[in-house]
Amino acid sequence: MSTTSIVSSKNVCVIGAGPSGLVAARELRKEKHNVVVIEQNHDVGGQWLYQPNVKVEDPLGKNPFLKVHSSAYASLRLTSPREIMGYSDFPFVIKKGRDMRRFPGHAELLLYLKDFCDEFGIRELIRFNTRVDYVGILLHEFDGSCKDLKWIVRSQEKMSGIVVEEVYDAVVVATGHYSQPWLPRIKGMDVWKRKQMHSHIYRIPEPFRDEVVVVVGNSHSGQDISMELVNVAKDIHLSTKSVAHILPGLSKVISKYDTLHLHPQIESLQEDGRVIFEDGSWITADTIIYCTGYSYSFPFLDTKGIVSIDENRVGPLFEHTFPPSLAPSLSFIGIPRKIIALPFFESQAIWVAQLLSGKKKLPSQDEMMLSIKEFYHSREVAGIPKRYTHELADFEYCDKYADYVGFQHLEEWRKDLCISAVINSLENLETYRDSYDDNEMLQEAYQSPHFKQAI
Repeated sequence: MSTTSIVSSKNVCVIGAGPSGLVAARELRKEKHNVVVIEQNHDVGGQWLYQPNVKVEDPLGKNPFLKVHSSAYASLRLTSPREIMGYSDFPFVIKKGRDMRRFPGHAELLLYLKDFCDEFGIRELIRFNTRVDYVGILLHEFDGSCKDLKWIVRSQEKMSGIVVEEVYDAVVVATGHYSQPWLPRIKGMDVWKRKQMHSHIYRIPEPFRDEVVVVVGNSHSGQDISMELVNVAKDIHLSTKSVAHILPGLSKVISKYDTLHLHPQIESLQEDGRVIFEDGSWITADTIIYCTGYSYSFPFLDTKGIVSIDENRVGPLFEHTFPPSLAPSLSFIGIPRKIIALPFFESQAIWVAQLLSGKKKLPSQDEMMLSIKEFYHSREVAGIPKRYTHELADFEYCDKYADYVGFQHLEEWRKDLCISAVINSLENLETYRDSYDDNEMLQEAYQSPHFKQAI
């Protein structure tokens, strides 16, 4: 990655004040850019800003502009230990009087993000309660190259309704990827007259008391919600892609509860309330909760077809961040999944900020497109479906990414604690957040420079 001595300051709009947007704002300001962060909610946090009132949202999340951004439910706890979560220079430490668990609830991570804002004075850069409705290329400036590219950003202040249209040198999209529900196509979904909803608007178990509930999908949310409903629902029927490949932890939970039943995928839904599974078995249900994941969605973004979403692949993006023909003036922070999120977002933010200031330089458009094609090909050869393009699950890739900006590699203790938690969760789904055997790794973490800077 080559560098240049020409350093410039840009006017940059960051969309979203969640974990990726906040660190983007900090790094952009470090590089002397003028930064405005536009956030649709009343506070920072993004996904971690819990929204209990979901009555305003379509139960299946079919609106392109959602009214509810966060998908966090009341009992949601982190699936990774807090020690690995923090930004490189701001450890996620335990504070007295707060949630001191190693796998704390969502409110604790929100407090951490608020602390981060206060520590680095980011709040003053944010326009709250303002929704971005449109981001597009300033066409009379666009000649097919990214040199001197400008962006029109149109936003609306929620309370007053005032619409503002501004021009920026660069836009950073940091809106997250756990909001827009992805729904399966099931025969009879449109005629099934009982309650259907996506886990995006699930909050508490009480509304499902004494109901027969079908939970579709056995990812983190499907497992959490099923285990929580065991205490209130009459019966829970968990529908999964492959009954034969259920992990030991989930098997233990199913064998423990008489009211929790495992089924294959749904074959069809009937008007009379029946849910028919692929093995021919059926039950009559009151509610179906689709814990089927999320789609990338940028309804405000108009790139004249340059950036598109195809089977949940956002592309073309060089290193999951830059569309080659619009880089670096348009970037995406926070698209990769199955990574240690906050340190990765930080490395993305540093790269974006330094490219915009001129300290770093990208490869040519042709080189970037070739890299993207090679990446897509490697995924296809490995048999990975297109919809999992951005699921990385690869420490080596994170370290390679860090090399672009001279960012530190993930510490070994961070990797070890992450792997230990994953293995524990696979075996002990119900207890892994409160019972663990990683004390040696934990001591190594607390002796590291990362945590010593907090003392």
